[in-house]
Amino acid sequence: MNFSTALPTFVITLREGVEAALVVGIVLALLKKGKQSRLNSWVYAGVGVGIAISALIGVLFSWIIQALGAINPQYTSVVEPMLEGIFSVLAIIMLSWMLIWMTQQARFMKANVEGAVTEALTQKSNAGWGVFTLILVAVVREGFETVLFIAANFQQGFMPALGAIAGLVTAVAIGVMLFKLGIKINIRQFFQVMGILLVLIVAGLVVSALKHFDEAVANLALSSRATESFCFYYEHFTKVHSCILGPMVWNTAKILPDEQFPGVIFKTLLGYREHLYLVQAIGYLTFLVTIGGAYLRSITSASAPEPKNAKPIT
Repeated sequence: MNFSTALPTFVITLREGVEAALVVGIVLALLKKGKQSRLNSWVYAGVGVGIAISALIGVLFSWIIQALGAINPQYTSVVEPMLEGIFSVLAIIMLSWMLIWMTQQARFMKANVEGAVTEALTQKSNAGWGVFTLILVAVVREGFETVLFIAANFQQGFMPALGAIAGLVTAVAIGVMLFKLGIKINIRQFFQVMGILLVLIVAGLVVSALKHFDEAVANLALSSRATESFCFYYEHFTKVHSCILGPMVWNTAKILPDEQFPGVIFKTLLGYREHLYLVQAIGYLTFLVTIGGAYLRSITSASAPEPKNAKPIT
């Protein structure tokens, strides 16, 4: 079993799960403070339904992948890598948005949740539904991003899903420690460390997405003479080549193979590949400079003094 494939989904679900756990904990604390603990069951229902919807989305994605692959078995070798590439791009967009925008909003999370709960409680007849909806949206948002990442790596088997479950369980444990046991954890530092790991993981996903598209185009080019020109770059007389990624910039297969330890860990967490092509290298560096740079600026600004009237999360 290759447990390394579970690490990225573990990190993603852990970070997303802790964020959802913070929302749940804040809501429960506010309901207790306002003597509205009777609404706690709506909170737990929101968590349960949110997890179920996320799981259903995952099942739906798996069904779509299988259905598209079965439409015409002749093009399975084209459809599967193309789908992996598309899901990878969607995961890159969603995770990048979460890293930057959510980091900027995180310090105002408590104030935002307080406002939403207060608004829900003013509607006495629908207060339960208001709390339920708040929790449901928080859980599904985090679950959807994880499902997208797993879908982008669906050929890796059960391990990514196992990593997601482990991350979720760990996030629940952290939530219990924070709100039930009163254990102090530096949440801001936790999110910053997890965020840096995610930047590297998603940068590796950029490399994988490009490789999936390269494989799909190569298989399509080999399927008929009409499409063979799609491969605008092809190195003859070599076992390792690309179709649309340009020349290879390094080959470290004999020094540090990415399917063996420790190369597999570097591949999983840092985006390392034993074969790296020019377009992949450009994509990796571009992502780190743009999204990585924007994330570092966002956590720097998040560390700046807040406005006097703001209520940062503690």
